[in-house]
Amino acid sequence: MSRIGKRKLTIPDGVTVTQENDAITVKGPKGELTEKINKAIKVTIEGNEIKIERENDSIPTRALHGTTNANLKNMIEGVSKGYSKDLEIVGVGYRFSLKGNKLVINAGFSHPVEKEIPTGIKVDVKSNTELTISGYDKIQVGEFAAIVRKVKEPEPYKGKGIRYVNEHVKRKEGKKAK
Repeated sequence: MSRIGKRKLTIPDGVTVTQENDAITVKGPKGELTEKINKAIKVTIEGNEIKIERENDSIPTRALHGTTNANLKNMIEGVSKGYSKDLEIVGVGYRFSLKGNKLVINAGFSHPVEKEIPTGIKVDVKSNTELTISGYDKIQVGEFAAIVRKVKEPEPYKGKGIRYVNEHVKRKEGKKAK
């Protein structure tokens, strides 16, 4: 049996979890998230605990058991505490800036790259080279951070590009002159 799937989730104060048919809604101080649950997975809400069980031992159902538990845990943590990703940009003349609802990235191209900030995401530019992406949906925060990083991924020779804070970039040795 899945260890992650059979763990009981506790609902913190200020968070409400409701179940309607095959959808679970989690409301908290940061926002509201809804997820559809597979019919082979049974979710039971008792007081401030959530228990997740599966109907049978087929391989797809076993895979969904732990995944459903992890997704509900992420939803509860997101609406109560929230998630954030820190990015930094390395390179001469490289910088982040905000223009309305758009993130403007100058990363060595002939033009600045503009990315639309999705709803539910908050972008905070600490300095020209540091950026914090935060929100209550873990998937959305991680996806937007990956989109921003993909504008100019760190290259292995000089390390220039956009990277997560504390990300280790493997460096390569350049060509040697004889």
